[in-house]
Amino acid sequence: MLLRGFSPDNITYGFLMHGLCRMGKVDEARALLIKVPAPNVVLFNTLINGYVTSGQFDEARAVIYNFMLQSGCVPDVFTFNILVRGLCKKGCLTSACDLVNEMVARGCEPNVVTYTTLIDGFCKQNQLEEAGDVLNEMSAKGLSLNTVGYNCLICALCKNEKVDEALDMIGEMSQKGCQPDVFTFNSVIFGLCKVNKMEEALGVYRDMFLEGVIANTVTYNTLIHAFLRRDAIQEALKLVNEMLFRGCPLDAITYNGLISGFCKVGAVEKGLGLFEEMMSKGLNINNISCNILINGLCKVGKVHNALDFLRDMIHRGLTPDIVTYNSLINGLCKMGHLREALNLFDRLQIEGVHPDAITYNTLISWHCKEGMFDNACLLLHKGVDNGFIPNNTTWYLLVTNFVKASAKESQIFSSMQF
Repeated sequence: MLLRGFSPDNITYGFLMHGLCRMGKVDEARALLIKVPAPNVVLFNTLINGYVTSGQFDEARAVIYNFMLQSGCVPDVFTFNILVRGLCKKGCLTSACDLVNEMVARGCEPNVVTYTTLIDGFCKQNQLEEAGDVLNEMSAKGLSLNTVGYNCLICALCKNEKVDEALDMIGEMSQKGCQPDVFTFNSVIFGLCKVNKMEEALGVYRDMFLEGVIANTVTYNTLIHAFLRRDAIQEALKLVNEMLFRGCPLDAITYNGLISGFCKVGAVEKGLGLFEEMMSKGLNINNISCNILINGLCKVGKVHNALDFLRDMIHRGLTPDIVTYNSLINGLCKMGHLREALNLFDRLQIEGVHPDAITYNTLISWHCKEGMFDNACLLLHKGVDNGFIPNNTTWYLLVTNFVKASAKESQIFSSMQF
């Protein structure tokens, strides 16, 4: 372009800087900005946004005070909104509020985006009272919440089990001509499921369609998992069928929930069938899916099938984690194969997997049940040497089993004396 005698304008520089920032090359974007003869506020905002997005907030702020203002360019509402978003993302909400005050002092009025960002920040920190104060300030200035703002508040209310307040807010939205979207409904469905109001959750799900809002995978997964937690597999499967009927594909979260639900009630074969279906659809198979099935197989006594599955898991390129090994160790111990469990315990350490409290407590518990108290204590000592910190469960297992053993010995001794 330069060789042909064309001079780049601010739009050209803007595209180049935006591209560099998206690639994470923010310092290169800054170097390019220095070359711009008369940079405008849009170019500065592009660079500031690049720094904020990459987590370099101090650099973003320095651009304003050490570069932008010195160039005679005045920060606008977009500049401040980028900084407010960065502070809220870091959890620095007091600093974000101070920045809004500074913004006003500089003659730049906060807009709906400014206040919505603050409300979202407070909601994410579970500071609903402060979010309400921001809402009041916003209303006093004649600004109204948009759907995004309402969604922030409704989501926070539902997470705090204040579902009735969330439902009232949806009513308020409609009165003010602000239409609830799929995120609004998903939050309320989640909240109702959390407080065990399944019929009301299904009612909201049906209301979605009346409002012209299409349920998505999150909607269905929320309801399906809620039914599965209550062992209501048939209700969950009805929703799966409806999900497919409406053209909404099952994802890994759906499958993992169903596999877990079947394993929970001992129907491991159905879980394995779903796992195969999941693979045939090209969905990402990860440790979560495999661990659910290994745990399920161990619970129904099919430990050697679980070990075969472990080999398949490794063959597929997955690396077993401590959750995998804990299920297998517990399964082997339940079957009375303590020696195999200990061999697996040694193997996981060779493979660089660190045993956790569950690993040690499982082995200690089963050694105590078998009356092998010296071995249990030896495991504890070895664990402590390797950095294991015994927890309340560890001491409870050792003390209660020692007390039981002592009581049993006393009974035997008393009967012998008699």
